[in-house]
Amino acid sequence: MNTYERIFGAGPRGLLISLALLALAWQLESLAGLPIIIASFFARWAVFVLTLVGAVFVVVWSIKSLPPAKRGKKLITNGVYRYLRHPLYAAFVSCLNFGLAVLLNNWIYMIWAVLVHGIWHWNIESEEKLMRWEFPTEYEEYCQIRDFQRKNHSKIKLNCNKYQ
Repeated sequence: MNTYERIFGAGPRGLLISLALLALAWQLESLAGLPIIIASFFARWAVFVLTLVGAVFVVVWSIKSLPPAKRGKKLITNGVYRYLRHPLYAAFVSCLNFGLAVLLNNWIYMIWAVLVHGIWHWNIESEEKLMRWEFPTEYEEYCQIRDFQRKNHSKIKLNCNKYQ
């Protein structure tokens, strides 16, 4: 794992894909003719601010749990990583993107958010492979424990799926 992969993982590629698809959605907004999501300006901003606060909370917790200097050098299984395998991605893809879709107030952006969510699952596979290569036994055990917790406990249900 080189330094770039260790610090940034699959993030830059996913961000570029997300932004390109957002630009495409913006171009298609007037052509698609889809209705608005919420008429209330205040409600749209409230949803966006709530998702932004949630995303910032998860990002800060993620950085406290795993500082950039330790990324790819040590497998962290506590803190936010006890609940999410990829908390930084979850913060943006599962929280912020849907809040942004509501703020932009057209169903084309909600379609964008759902599409981007699926693309990030594909994008994260490369990082999953790197983690399994760097920490073969530890990471596999961590994934099995996380998957068991996700399937058998309902304490926290934050974007728990195959790659989160």
